[in-house]
Amino acid sequence: MKLVILDRDGVINQDRDDFVKNTMEWQPLPRSLEAIANLTQAGWRVVVATNQSGIGRGLFDMHALNAMHEKMHRLVNQAGGRIDAVIFCPHTADDQCDCRKPKPGMVHEVMERFNVRGDGLPLIGDSLRDLQAVAEVGGKPLLVRTGKGLRTLEKGGLPQGTQVFDDLFDAADYLINLDN
Repeated sequence: MKLVILDRDGVINQDRDDFVKNTMEWQPLPRSLEAIANLTQAGWRVVVATNQSGIGRGLFDMHALNAMHEKMHRLVNQAGGRIDAVIFCPHTADDQCDCRKPKPGMVHEVMERFNVRGDGLPLIGDSLRDLQAVAEVGGKPLLVRTGKGLRTLEKGGLPQGTQVFDDLFDAADYLINLDN
């Protein structure tokens, strides 16, 4: 099975320093919906794994998060793509949970749910913690320059083997062309 994990904010949709809190603030990045459609049509399963500490901070509730994800699913479907699952961590860093990236809890959940191995499993993210979560299981970290990606790249310290792309569209194109 070909499966890719995507971070959400800064990869699929515009990120905000004050958190994406509702459907009005959830705006897709250019070419991101098309990228997911291309992955789907090339036989890839797409899973979103996202830290959503805004819930733990009381900035929005589950109803708002579900509405944002419904909008994301609808727009991806209209573009001809599909998201097979959305996994999220509602905790803050203070909670010391195992699911919040950079810990690999959500990656482990994807591996169990979809019966895939960690080695070589690609994750496309815009922050160091995204890349660390997949590197922890031997996966393939892919950094995009959108969202926090440029700042992440400038800070350095990326996991070994990290590949860098302008955006989700270019990263998806790379994965699709690996098969050909």
